[in-house]
Amino acid sequence: WQPSLFETESPKFDRKKTKVRGKIFILDHDTNQKERIDHEDLEWDYLAGDGDVRSDEVKSLRDGADVIVTNPPFSLFREFLAWIVEADKKFLIIGNMNAITYKEVFPRIKQNLIWMGATGNGSDMVFAVPEGAEVRESDRAKAARLGYVGCFTRLGNSCWFTNIEHGRRHQLLQLMTERENIKFSKHKEIRGTGYRRYDNYDAIEVPFTDAIPSDYEGVMGVPKSFLDKYCPEQFEIVGCAEGDSGKELGLKPFDRALKKLNPSLRDGRLYYFEDGAPVKPYARILIRHRKGFSK
Repeated sequence: WQPSLFETESPKFDRKKTKVRGKIFILDHDTNQKERIDHEDLEWDYLAGDGDVRSDEVKSLRDGADVIVTNPPFSLFREFLAWIVEADKKFLIIGNMNAITYKEVFPRIKQNLIWMGATGNGSDMVFAVPEGAEVRESDRAKAARLGYVGCFTRLGNSCWFTNIEHGRRHQLLQLMTERENIKFSKHKEIRGTGYRRYDNYDAIEVPFTDAIPSDYEGVMGVPKSFLDKYCPEQFEIVGCAEGDSGKELGLKPFDRALKKLNPSLRDGRLYYFEDGAPVKPYARILIRHRKGFSK
């Protein structure tokens, strides 16, 4: 497979002159007759090899590029991200939301070296597929409802990972106080009941990003989808409550007697009690308000 690599002659994009595989192309004519000169008028060559990113040929393209934009195989996401980080390049890549908790990914998110792209995170992404590819009819129909009819499929658990700045990641979340959430929240899990505390870590369970209380000064466990709204000036990421990462955070091991009540309990993951039984929420990211942002 071949990543999409694009290199400009200078940091400022000049759409009429680009450099592809070491050759200068002057875009001085409308090749596809769309009445504009843009990247679609470029004349591309084929690679000499098979396009494997580990090949010297593709590494050479990577090293000469300014920005890498592609949709790598999700099964090779860890390896591909390491390949980009090794070259210290700007990138915009599609991955699975579950990759957020990977030990190769999350520390960089915590350090604000990687973040979510501006759009399409955790919602339906539509992908073109080759003619004759096997696509579930439900996915094909969902893509059609989104306006893509034909050889398309959709995936609902995808997101953009990037180190390219964009304004949306600096927009402050408008939130209600803890008291207001308990009284007015649209979520039945919060309204009238409040927030549960974890039994094995000093934090509260916040199952929805829009239910984060603006005046809570302690640590809160939030869904991975929170990162789509994460503003680094407003919040601090404490850690990830998943497996070894959770153990490193100091999550207490669960009492083995509780396994009879909930076989899904695992050390390194959060749990709380509801109606006398332990409940293990889905993967949680632990956050707190930065000083000056809780009120």
